Amino acid sequence: MRIISGQSRGRKLFTPGNTGGIRPTSDRSREALFSILGQRVSRACILDLYCGTGALGLEALSRGAKVVLFIDNGRPALELSRKNLALCNQRLKAVNTSRSRIIKHDLRRGLSLPQEMRQNCTTGFDIIFLDPPYGKGLAEKTLNDIDKSDLCASGCMVIAEESREADLPHNFSVQLIFHDKRCYGATCFWFYTCSGDE
Repeated sequence: MRIISGQSRGRKLFTPGNTGGIRPTSDRSREALFSILGQRVSRACILDLYCGTGALGLEALSRGAKVVLFIDNGRPALELSRKNLALCNQRLKAVNTSRSRIIKHDLRRGLSLPQEMRQNCTTGFDIIFLDPPYGKGLAEKTLNDIDKSDLCASGCMVIAEESREADLPHNFSVQLIFHDKRCYGATCFWFYTCSGDE
């Protein structure tokens, strides 16, 4: 597993092995995702939910994201994210600065993020990644939480990762609008935008 492009291009990351039930997004899927996002990542405020190894957020930092908040609840995931962020620090200059923060939070209990934790992203986030464990209903629950939250900046893109077998909703009650679904092997990404009606 490696950083694909940007300042930390080629940097190999620590992987979970068989511990902690962490399933990192493959390099191939991550490369395809960031090709779709293109220049949207540069100078963006990004929220990486169920961050696992931190690979999605680190790829974004490498490509010029303004800020990335990494959120997970599992100790193995948080440790991996910290190690990988430190590994990329020499090139990214992101550790212990206003560009990144790792937060322990159980997303199964809801999605509350006080203003003081938002790291210069007080008007909301431009991109929100969510990559929960497959097949547990967490992607749908978290999408519903995002739909009712104040986390989205105007035009925010929300990308949910789940297995090919999953059937994530297309319709939400407040602000999320479904746009597309792309699959790479057993992994699929659902793309939503926030209408800003919250």
